[in-house]
Amino acid sequence: MPVLHPGKVIEALEEKFKQSPNRKELLQLTASQVRKAGEPYTSVYLYMLHGDELVLEAFSGRETEHQKIRVGHGVCGTAVAEGRDQNVPDIDIDSDVLDPFSQEEESALKSVADALGRLL
Repeated sequence: MPVLHPGKVIEALEEKFKQSPNRKELLQLTASQVRKAGEPYTSVYLYMLHGDELVLEAFSGRETEHQKIRVGHGVCGTAVAEGRDQNVPDIDIDSDVLDPFSQEEESALKSVADALGRLL
């Protein structure tokens, strides 16, 4: 059973969209709601593609020095370049827990990302 309950996050996003379809608010709400699920979500960063760079547009948790990431560089840039998710089983800035994201957790996150994509 995943820690993240995507239905609750998606419901909050849809409600916010009805009130004010502001992109920045939707992104920030998503980051906050996912992190609110608790451990293993230490920090959540939402990057959006701008040309050949990913630009940090919302986050919840620790600040990061990675405001921009070139496509093809690092974990996030590689995910965009290859067109597939990257689930790295190492202690990461996003989690203080070693190898915390199961297939179920990854699927729950994908559901939230897909819903956010539809609303944006």
